[in-house]
Amino acid sequence: MRARAVGLCLRLFGGHGYMLEYPIARLYAETRITHIYAGTSEVVKVIIAKSPGL
Repeated sequence: MRARAVGLCLRLFGGHGYMLEYPIARLYAETRITHIYAGTSEVVKVIIAKSPGL
């Protein structure tokens, strides 16, 4: 939910959303990295669950 809100704000701010001097750019970067971390842990869980012997 937060990622969607930050994405919409980024569109609203336009080019300013990509300059790290503005808070929206920092929020976007933080939101993206937490989304990536969450995705990688889910992938690891799937790989472990599919491994033979479990």
